[in-house]
Amino acid sequence: MDSDDLADSVLINLDVEGLTPETLKQEKDEFSTTRKCCSYIKKRTFATFVASKKVLTASDASPLWQCCEETFSDPCSIHKHVSNLHADEIEELTTAALDLMLSQSEGEKDENESQLKDTSSWMPDTSHVSEEELTKGPGEVLLYYYYSQIQDPKLICAWQSELCSKLRLTGKVRVATEGINGTVGGTKTGTSLYIKAMLSHPIFKVMLVEDFKISEGSAECFHELKVGVYKEIVPMGVDPDIVSYRLAGTHLEPEEFHKQVQSLLEDGSSKSDTILLDCRNFYESKIGQFRNCLAPDIRKFSYFPDYVDKNLDLFRNKKVLMYCTGGIRCERGSAYLRSKNVCKEVYQLKGGIHKYLEQFPEGFYRGKLFVFDDRYAISFNNDIISDCRYCGAPWDQYQLCSTDFCCQLVLSCLSCREKGHTACCPVCQAKEQTTSYSLSHKEECECTDSRPRIPNDTL
Repeated sequence: MDSDDLADSVLINLDVEGLTPETLKQEKDEFSTTRKCCSYIKKRTFATFVASKKVLTASDASPLWQCCEETFSDPCSIHKHVSNLHADEIEELTTAALDLMLSQSEGEKDENESQLKDTSSWMPDTSHVSEEELTKGPGEVLLYYYYSQIQDPKLICAWQSELCSKLRLTGKVRVATEGINGTVGGTKTGTSLYIKAMLSHPIFKVMLVEDFKISEGSAECFHELKVGVYKEIVPMGVDPDIVSYRLAGTHLEPEEFHKQVQSLLEDGSSKSDTILLDCRNFYESKIGQFRNCLAPDIRKFSYFPDYVDKNLDLFRNKKVLMYCTGGIRCERGSAYLRSKNVCKEVYQLKGGIHKYLEQFPEGFYRGKLFVFDDRYAISFNNDIISDCRYCGAPWDQYQLCSTDFCCQLVLSCLSCREKGHTACCPVCQAKEQTTSYSLSHKEECECTDSRPRIPNDTL
């Protein structure tokens, strides 16, 4: 297998971030500012190597791989074998492919640098689009992220603000030197032009249309447009230079993740060596989750590192299957878990619950999918797994606490709301009824005091 084969390969489905990244970085230090290409080539190299070991079988038979006089019947086993025994070959092939790409990219460098100074060249042509097409008609919400080295995040931030405003999109976009993370809503005309603009940008052109998760919605799902520059594109509270997304666990396509969960559920053993880990917040997993998962009772993703530290023995010598809404929290969360060197293996659901439910709406995830906008949740099945806070009836429609000084979410059914139970807890309810009570808006409430900040879990 030579570098030309790698350059022509389109087998990039496997996202393997943990294969000798430090070695590659040292040998290709000059390529450090374009880590997206390094990551992309590494994925292609690994996937091509694995594909070369695949053997022909009947069309209705399960795929098989043969390597080192062994036969493998599932992707996880061949991936693990290649990672453990063929790392040097993968490194050599990746280096050759990087050399080829570097030589080809030198000629484009000056042109790209001049383009990076002018945001107007990144704006889509909207001369054929009316204002009505951008403000009325069927709408949708996009959810996406992309890790890539961004030298000037302020410039990308300015471009995103201008782009979204031009297309009449609302939502939230976080930009950092490590990449971009966004969720925006508007008409389908506006979101289509947004995706086209993203895929035409010199930094984000490696992205695919499939990287954008789409759900029903509109610009009304958000109060406004917020675009900003941050240290992290997902707030875990750990310096990305210390724990990088490059250390993330092995990505599993929804089909393979489904098989892994099915095996776990069929096993049914209390002594299973596999943990299905939900790395979202408690109010998200409360209304929807995978069956038999471990859902930490944490309120913020920034608590996740402390949760891992406090529960290391829980993960020791375990195989961990992680999932979150769209995949971005698993990138950093799995990297942090792997950095502790206690797990046998760490896998994550590629594309998150969103992509899984697109293929398996009646699969092993039950209930609603929480989203961070005014919809609060989107539905792929009819299951209700949560209850009204006050009467215990099945209920999964969140609303904000009715008090002006609290922003907790509350599950209160229609019957209880008609009775005045609209606050997150009796304490807030009493304060709301005290007109002379003067409080500033805050994130937490007295009802959260009874919950430990970092729970100590058991299986």
